[in-house]
Amino acid sequence: MDRNPRVAHDDATELPNPRALLRRHGLRCTAGRLHILTLLRDSGQHLTVTEIRTRLERTGEGRHSSTVYRSLEALAALDVVHAVPGPGPTRYGITDEPHHHTVCQQCGRVADLAGAPLVDAVSRIEELTGLRPGPSGSLLVYGLCADCV
Repeated sequence: MDRNPRVAHDDATELPNPRALLRRHGLRCTAGRLHILTLLRDSGQHLTVTEIRTRLERTGEGRHSSTVYRSLEALAALDVVHAVPGPGPTRYGITDEPHHHTVCQQCGRVADLAGAPLVDAVSRIEELTGLRPGPSGSLLVYGLCADCV
């Protein structure tokens, strides 16, 4: 069973060009960063450091786990990628659109959840709890995916 199905993106939403994305954030376009961002974009998935490293090795672009981790942490700090905590290891994704995530508490599957339809729900959560989305504007919704129910 594929624990990380391809993320469904709206046909009108095109995933970012890695080189343009790095330049927009004022970052150097190193080979490592470009390979990681291209992998995340092309996979359409939220991947762990281990999954990224393994897939890079398969393409001949292998990097040490610590190099991949440091690159991802630096890119996440600048909002070039987003980090989604587990259960299990953190998963990383790429997109140009602000959005929320669902996370399966059993298998760790992460899926994008469009932000626009949830504007009223997020406002209501703010009213009830005073909790506001962080700087990335993202909320995490935990539960069980269809495969784990």
